[in-house]
Amino acid sequence: MFKQFSFSKNQIEKYYKSALRDFSLSRSDNPEIIFVFSYNCLLKLAITVCAKNNLRIQPRLGHHVALIEKMSELLDNQDIALIADDMRSKRNKDLYDGGVIISLKEAKLYHEFVANLIKQVEKYLGKPKLI
Repeated sequence: MFKQFSFSKNQIEKYYKSALRDFSLSRSDNPEIIFVFSYNCLLKLAITVCAKNNLRIQPRLGHHVALIEKMSELLDNQDIALIADDMRSKRNKDLYDGGVIISLKEAKLYHEFVANLIKQVEKYLGKPKLI
């Protein structure tokens, strides 16, 4: 599912900044906006971590699962795989099963999870705290 690819520092930085942009868009009072942009940020963080390791995901069935699992492995944190997969599952039910209601409380918990994930990725990338 992954191919070796040599990413430039500039490319990795673009992925990372795009993730942070989505995280900033997730700051809302609307639970769906919080959830969708938090999930997008999560995926972009996974792409960033994989790019740092010269891994490019191939868009195929299950590639979001593979991204989440690889990020969890690379950051050595199995909680990432569990919580992120729960988010992925809810997103899929929302898209393909006619919708899912996400409460504000639940959306805020996911948002907090992604905020903590950003801190882990910053440390992994050797970046100063940006959020």
